[in-house]
Amino acid sequence: MGENIGLIAGGGQFPILFARRARAGGYQVFAAGYRKETDPALADLVDRLEWFHLGQISKLIKYFKSCGVDQAVMMGTIGKVRMFSDLKPDMKAITMVARMRHTHDDNVLRAFAETLEKAGIQIRPSTFLLPEMLAPAGCWTRRKPSRAEKKDIRFGWKIAKEIGRLDIGQCIVVAGGTVLAVEAIDGTDATIKRGGRLGKGQAVVIKVCKPNQDFRFDVPAIGTGTVETMIAAGARALAVEAGKAVVFDREAMIAKADEASIAVVAVDDGSFED
Repeated sequence: MGENIGLIAGGGQFPILFARRARAGGYQVFAAGYRKETDPALADLVDRLEWFHLGQISKLIKYFKSCGVDQAVMMGTIGKVRMFSDLKPDMKAITMVARMRHTHDDNVLRAFAETLEKAGIQIRPSTFLLPEMLAPAGCWTRRKPSRAEKKDIRFGWKIAKEIGRLDIGQCIVVAGGTVLAVEAIDGTDATIKRGGRLGKGQAVVIKVCKPNQDFRFDVPAIGTGTVETMIAAGARALAVEAGKAVVFDREAMIAKADEASIAVVAVDDGSFED
């Protein structure tokens, strides 16, 4: 019998991929899912799946303890607007928030992780079983960024890092040295759509880690859906942070980008060798 691990699962395919890898590695996986977010298919890939509302921290701890779980991962998306519509905080959650000075994304997630760790449940980095999903450095597509796009990436990178430092978001859209859209509560896809409409076919998308990124959660992620959104919005190039962004379906994503002549690059600090 292998180790037990808890999976706090939001939406998307990340929890599915993790569950498959963990089970293949001999772990027994006990998942906590959130209604209208977590893919129900996860139930067939784990040893047990229980459903929760946001804010049910005491119930979550009790569940993991009953399953013999002393380590867990947090992954997948939770629609931020749902935090205002499906929140059922218990006393532990209320106490946690009351002690916080700011309720920005990272502060809430760190406080949540600390609450679990105080209860004896270690939170592991979300990629600890899937290191190959981290973005490798370089240009992935046939088309490389143009000189103008490289300039926009350099310009936008610093601004993206700053909005990350302020815990506003991880993604911006720029064109011609002008910021067109900044990620907020509406998420990356909505940001690309907003910026693409203003970019008139010249938009560049930049997605980076926050300077104080906690790799236990909220790691920036891209995939085929990102490129599809860019195509619909008329965006021309995508830059992500090498070694710090998670990439889903990388081969399919690159193929789709190549079909649309979109340039995709992963760089360390927004700079290029000309």
